[in-house]
Amino acid sequence: MTIERPAIPSFQPPVRTLMGPGPSDVPPRVLSALARPTVGHLDPAFVGMMDEVKSLLRYAFQTRNALTFPVSGPGSLGMETCFVNLVSPGDKVIVCVNGVFGGRMVENVRRLGGTPVIVEDAWGAPVDPAKVEDAFAANPDARLFAFVHAETSTGALSDAAALAAIARRHDALTIMDCVTSLGGVPVLLDEWGIDAAYSGSQKCLSCTPGLSPVSFSEAAVARIRARTTPCPSWFQDLGLVLGYWSGAKRTYHHTAPVNPLYGLHEALVILAEEGVEAAWQRHRDNHLRLAAGLQKLGLDFVVREDARLPQLNTVWVPAGVDEAAARARLLNEFGLEIGAGLGALAGKVWRIGLMGHSSRPANVALCLAALEAVIRG
Repeated sequence: MTIERPAIPSFQPPVRTLMGPGPSDVPPRVLSALARPTVGHLDPAFVGMMDEVKSLLRYAFQTRNALTFPVSGPGSLGMETCFVNLVSPGDKVIVCVNGVFGGRMVENVRRLGGTPVIVEDAWGAPVDPAKVEDAFAANPDARLFAFVHAETSTGALSDAAALAAIARRHDALTIMDCVTSLGGVPVLLDEWGIDAAYSGSQKCLSCTPGLSPVSFSEAAVARIRARTTPCPSWFQDLGLVLGYWSGAKRTYHHTAPVNPLYGLHEALVILAEEGVEAAWQRHRDNHLRLAAGLQKLGLDFVVREDARLPQLNTVWVPAGVDEAAARARLLNEFGLEIGAGLGALAGKVWRIGLMGHSSRPANVALCLAALEAVIRG
């Protein structure tokens, strides 16, 4: 007996304007790049493109780190790549938690046999440097420090320069989540002294989901080489991955996602053409346009003004408004996607993204008009 052949047509996705916490709108140039002919992942032409991707990522991260490349997986895999290579059993790691994604860092440390020392701040608040100082004073044996630069669950931006400086004074390496910040606000790995950073392809870089740019300092690489226990993940073991992503002759590690890497290459070329400073300013300008309109609608921000992410605007849902029903109307009537709250903020907030190609005045105007119709209609 055979299973009946399904009569399913080709999938045709609806046209949406993506203004949630990610993914963002993908520009036509990136979509076109994804459709280019597939070549082998060891093809000399593809290997040359890989080197260009690394160079473009170093520009985006503002770093000279040799070990800078995209992990073949989403931002969560980039996060795990940093932790599984740098955390060994018994390590004490100071971790800042001011939202969902700091909590995921804590879970990584625990699963790897490390001991997390949690520095907790309210959801919607940035990380408090004074609390970090206190944590190091109480735990002088901590040699790793981790925090989320741009907390996607709340829209709060923390002072990465100040936090990394504290870690350096205490001889600790810093792991930074910049999934939502890369390409949207300044990310300055070398200037700040960040030792390991991970991001995602689908937010301010405006590529499709599924790739996670990472970067490691020389100090981080030295720590990895000095491990006395093997990396617990074969796939993410940087000692193995480096054979594929570095050197004149690539060795086989895994079949790289060829066409998605075409897309990331094109997205990074677009960023380089615009210039990172101009991209940061564009995100800021459109945030100010959106914020002015949201305030006219009577919507209040969750995050105080000096700590707001321009690319992720989190506002309280007005009293008497069914937040899920409102989002459904935005999607069905206006083709507009915004995000719901996560964790402690579920059902209480909307997260409105202005990331990458989605950060345009036309999108701001559409969002404000659609929200007004839904709230007041």
